[in-house]
Amino acid sequence: MVVDMVSLVVVAVLWGTLFQLPHAAAFKPLTSEGSLTHREITETAILRKTAEVCQDIANAKGRDFTLPISNKLTVASVQVACTKSFAALSSLSFKLSIAKIYLSNAAVDLVFLLSDAPHVDNEAFSEARDLIIQGVAAVKASMKQENYNSARVRLGALFHTLQDFYSHSNWVELGFTTPLRNMTRSDLPLNNIAGPKTPTCRSCYGENCSGNILPEILQQKILTSGYFNLFSSSKTAAQCSTSHTSRQPAASVPPSPPSHTHPLREAHVPDSEPYPGDLEKCKCSHGTSADRTSRHEPTGGINKDTISSEHGFLHHSAANLAISATMEVLEEIRLAAGNTAFLRLMGLNQTSVLAFVIDTTESMSDDIEEAKRVSFSIIDSRKGTSEEPSEYILVPFNDPDFGPLIRTGNADIFKERISSLLASGGGDTPEMCLSGLLLALAGAPPSSDIFVFTDAAAKDSALKSIIEAMIESTRSTVTFMLTNSISFRRRRGISERQNTSSRAMSQPKIQLYRDLAHVSGGQAIEVTKATLPQATKVITDTSTSALVTILQVVRNPAKAENFSFVLDETLSNVTVYVTGDSPVFTLNSPTGMSQSGSEGNGPLGSIQTVGNLWRLQLISGNQTGKWRISINSTNSYTLKVFGQSSVDFLFTFVEYDGSRGDFIPKDSRPFTGGNATLFLSLMGGDSATVTDVLLVNASGSGAVNGTITAVAGTEYLVTFNRIPEGAFLVQLKGLLNDLSSSTRFQRQSPTQQRGSRITIVVSLMTEKNVSQRAGSVTECFRAWSPFPFQLYSGY
Repeated sequence: MVVDMVSLVVVAVLWGTLFQLPHAAAFKPLTSEGSLTHREITETAILRKTAEVCQDIANAKGRDFTLPISNKLTVASVQVACTKSFAALSSLSFKLSIAKIYLSNAAVDLVFLLSDAPHVDNEAFSEARDLIIQGVAAVKASMKQENYNSARVRLGALFHTLQDFYSHSNWVELGFTTPLRNMTRSDLPLNNIAGPKTPTCRSCYGENCSGNILPEILQQKILTSGYFNLFSSSKTAAQCSTSHTSRQPAASVPPSPPSHTHPLREAHVPDSEPYPGDLEKCKCSHGTSADRTSRHEPTGGINKDTISSEHGFLHHSAANLAISATMEVLEEIRLAAGNTAFLRLMGLNQTSVLAFVIDTTESMSDDIEEAKRVSFSIIDSRKGTSEEPSEYILVPFNDPDFGPLIRTGNADIFKERISSLLASGGGDTPEMCLSGLLLALAGAPPSSDIFVFTDAAAKDSALKSIIEAMIESTRSTVTFMLTNSISFRRRRGISERQNTSSRAMSQPKIQLYRDLAHVSGGQAIEVTKATLPQATKVITDTSTSALVTILQVVRNPAKAENFSFVLDETLSNVTVYVTGDSPVFTLNSPTGMSQSGSEGNGPLGSIQTVGNLWRLQLISGNQTGKWRISINSTNSYTLKVFGQSSVDFLFTFVEYDGSRGDFIPKDSRPFTGGNATLFLSLMGGDSATVTDVLLVNASGSGAVNGTITAVAGTEYLVTFNRIPEGAFLVQLKGLLNDLSSSTRFQRQSPTQQRGSRITIVVSLMTEKNVSQRAGSVTECFRAWSPFPFQLYSGY
């Protein structure tokens, strides 16, 4: 099953690489100056509905809810208001969830670029409604199974179709000011749709298309949408009549709109005067330069995607209706799932996830007991608090078995399952460690922290590249607790007899675990079974909410080096990890104080050493400013500085689509050596300014600085003139501004990224050829629910 899933991922990436065609126009996916995009429409609707849910919860508890609900809400303002009435914590998970939804919305333009129904083109109303209704049902089913990530992907896709209805049809031109509920309900008929031979438009009057919908279509309230085709100017297989308009039955005609001046009355050519386009009457075109049908009589189009579109004078009316319709679907989902599940879908009440992958072979009995102890401690100490994990995941493995994946929000069930683990077998090492990890990565929510307990090498090391791709895609952090490392045994003087244990891991074997930990931003901690309880403090450190990475470096091969990082006033519980073979390091504060790695308790903090890990917990207090740490080691080492803060960032690679004049999510890795663009969103920093965004070499000191363009609020486009060789990390620097001063801050993505050296070019010779290819690959996408884009957060 894993192989099948991976194969579909490969098909998805290849499809995006092979067929880079112009996209069917719609509301712009991400950016559009002066116009509302799919992103803004989706985010506005989610923020408004989420605020309404939190307001209802507050009212039910007798608490005040003072946030005014409007189209001007921000993630931070809603998160703060909801925290007062519900157990919401960091705005990061909230923003991540919203971004997952609007990016899957934008991805519809890429995945289904040649399909009519997802864009409500070519009068495909019935098919579009089916997509919306099926999508809502899939969202509800996924939520019932607690698969919220899948629910977000499906929600974004159906939102695209729902929102495009108001931009691509003539619903707004008919004068209606409320959404058409018939598009979301199967029990309401879709009548009064233009027949296949019914002319609906005449040519535009020069550049003015405000009067191109036929008057009789408007008078009879007949519903139509624009025809769109990248390759042919044909709008329909049937020949339109040019002398009269076919009458349609008037059954189930929506009620007339309130009495007011009709938008089309503002056309420069009065209805009483001859209209130059009356000579040719046929189906309306969508419009835009990519639409070949708009060049054929009747020319022009009726889309309202932007303020500069053919019917751009109605853009804001269409966008506001799309917001209202999106909110109605959200309300339906909320009523079906309940307030708690709805807020969880939005990422508001999801805190941390506790995820264990445990080797259950006979020698692991002590490790299993320690995993049990630390998980019970976390559960019991945080129960009923804002830090209580929202989800628990357990995956056992040995050889030849792994799994099943146990995923629950019930702490008592998790306790019961981990208590039932039995250590047995395992005489023929190595074990199926990576298979168990892959199962956990596939089943855990994005950005999870996963802890792997084992004392054996991986039998399934061939899965390494797949694991790396999954880590890059899910942004999850993996930490290995290794209790049988030969390198560590030799360092600590363990007896030669113990050293030759059949399960002991050699340097090449353990390097596999180190590599995967480094890619994810986690640790490979090498300890004895006796000292494992001291090392599990790492689990407590990282199984908390609102974690951000400040600095992370890997040096292999090792070299003496000085590093600097900036701490800001929003940070708390700042911790420094150094791993390696006896590294020598000294930490210096902004005030000039210093502490060496050999000082257990010093002026800057307390240091705990266990195995190959040095853990430095900084003393709380005035920590703001520029810190420095110097490290010298003869062997490879890692450094990670992290803490808790409301200020963080997320990003995704995007690419420019010239035919649409906008950016869309990139479906594959950026090309090494080529230019690239990031869409970046800053959370918790409404008054912050981003000054630098860099692609930092993961194992060296080189970096590529980007050019920053503000999009809206705290969202930015960042362009780079090249992608670095090898693995790299995204680093952000900026200023936190208040009324009297500005202070510097920095954040870094923990998950390593890589460019690609593969470019595939395919010539598309004919429309028939493209259609055949699109049809076959589209079926693959329907079988595989996630869209081919990647989203990265700062932790």
